[in-house]
This record gives sequence, C-alpha cells and structure tokens, in this order.
Amino acid sequence: MQKRLLLNSQHLKITISRLCHQLIENHDDFSHSVILGMQPKGIFLAERIKSELEKITGKPIQLGYLDTTFYRDDFRRRNEVITANETKVPFIIEDKKVILIDDVLYTGRTVRAAMDAMIAYGRPAKVELLILIDRIHSRDIPVEASYVGKKVNTIQSQKVLVELKEQNKKTDNIWLIDKEKIK
Repeated sequence: MQKRLLLNSQHLKITISRLCHQLIENHDDFSHSVILGMQPKGIFLAERIKSELEKITGKPIQLGYLDTTFYRDDFRRRNEVITANETKVPFIIEDKKVILIDDVLYTGRTVRAAMDAMIAYGRPAKVELLILIDRIHSRDIPVEASYVGKKVNTIQSQKVLVELKEQNKKTDNIWLIDKEKIK
C-alpha cells in the first residue's frame, strides 16, 4: 500500500472547525466543561480546539494535559524504560463535563488509562472523547468517540502518522502509511 494523505492543512482546519461546532451544540457556555489533552500528541489538537472554541464563543475554556503512562495496562510489560510526559490539570474535574482529546483512536487502551488517571482530579459528571482519526475495527477495549474528525479503516501493518506544525513540521498533514515505510 502507498502512503496516503488523509488530511492536509486545509482539511484539518475545516475538520477542527466542524468538531468545535459540534462541541458548542452540546456544551452551552462551557462553564461546566473542561478539556483534557492526552499526552503526548493529543495536547496539540486540544490546544487548537481550545483556541478555536474561544474564538467562536468568546468564552474562556479550561485546558489541561493528562499523561497516562503509569496507568497503561502494558506499562510493566515493556523492556524499554518509558519516560512520562507532563500532567498539568490546574483545576478540579468534580461534576464537570470532561472532553478528552487525542489525535488517533486505535485499540482504546490509552483512553482506558486516561479514565483511570482522571480520577485523581475528581469524579466528572460526564466524559466525552474527541478524536481526530478513528481507526475503526481495531479495538481491544470497547471505546467509542463522541466526536470524530475522520474514520479510517486500517489494517494492523498500517499506522496513522500525524504531522503538525507544533511538532516542528512545515505543514499539517495526516497520513495513512505502512509501518515499515516510516523513517
């Protein structure tokens, strides 16, 4: 299979705008809603969503970063040492609507770990999941996103490669690529 472009910079901008409008339909004025970007790559999308929501609504949106490293069910199974990322949740999520944001939904294991990690900050009233790319038919755990940028049917030997300007890339591009072709 060839490297295939899923979203370019323009399509990503349109997709983020659509996702923000869907959030606005379900979250009124965001006074009881918070965003948690999942480390490491979900934080870039979360920051863009927050910025766009604030531009559209004129209201401040609370944003935090959530690392799931030590909550993963495969944490002790790995041979290499895993470096944790920053968790920065400067608010309590008790009785709040939490919007978890990540770039790619694959097996669902990272989302499960995020649910465990979240509890340290309170018991949310509701948890929703916003995903840029949903790799359908690949779940190990029954997790479904509330908001999806694009659904993609993939096979095990493929990977979704997210390249964003925040990661020092020249342009935003989301690719479907064979794992062995990633350099």
